[in-house]
Amino acid sequence: MAQPKPHLRTRARELRLQGWTYDQIEAELDCSRSSVSLWVRDLPKPQRQKRTREESSALARRGWEERLRLREEERQQTKETAKREIGALTERELFLLGVGLYWAEGSKDKPHARREKVIFVNSDPSMVQVYLAWLDLLGVGREHLRCTVMIHETADIPAAERYWADLTGTDRSAFTKTTVKRHNPLTVRKNVGDSYRGCLAIKVAQSADLYRRIEGSWYGIVESVREADHQNRT
Repeated sequence: MAQPKPHLRTRARELRLQGWTYDQIEAELDCSRSSVSLWVRDLPKPQRQKRTREESSALARRGWEERLRLREEERQQTKETAKREIGALTERELFLLGVGLYWAEGSKDKPHARREKVIFVNSDPSMVQVYLAWLDLLGVGREHLRCTVMIHETADIPAAERYWADLTGTDRSAFTKTTVKRHNPLTVRKNVGDSYRGCLAIKVAQSADLYRRIEGSWYGIVESVREADHQNRT
């Protein structure tokens, strides 16, 4: 167990002798209540002084800000640990990931409307990158892709078009006319600012056979899960 720094104990005792409370010392030194108690328990208890409203608010704010900081550190550490655990993907792992990704976000054929076309739409650049890596794995060249930016008219449309062209590594000639959504002043949108670049639709030309392979692969995954579930129940 890590030992407390001597200067913190010394400072805590100085503050206690000046009449500071446990709360104040804890916030000032950014340490735990148990540590403060251990360091100053032999010192006389100061007379309780009534704080002003401003002092109470400042103390509460400092404590809350520290909790938020620690909470954010924990959040980011969890994400970073999970990211490192992934490591390099095998081709099979990328293939299965791509099938699930497409089935969640891509267009699908319906019995009442035959749409055996591979079309993927998303606004998340990382999703688009994973999807393109999956298409590369399937042997779909970029020359077979047709891209369309879909965006609100209030955004920087040329900048969004450049962004998606650079991200996909696709020639601008592969981009069809941008679909612009008219602005409704009554709608309070969250997707605004410099980071808003609309959605990108990626269509694979002459993709009926590829679509059938994707759908078949998806239901192969479903069948495998059902079979495993059945075996676990019997």
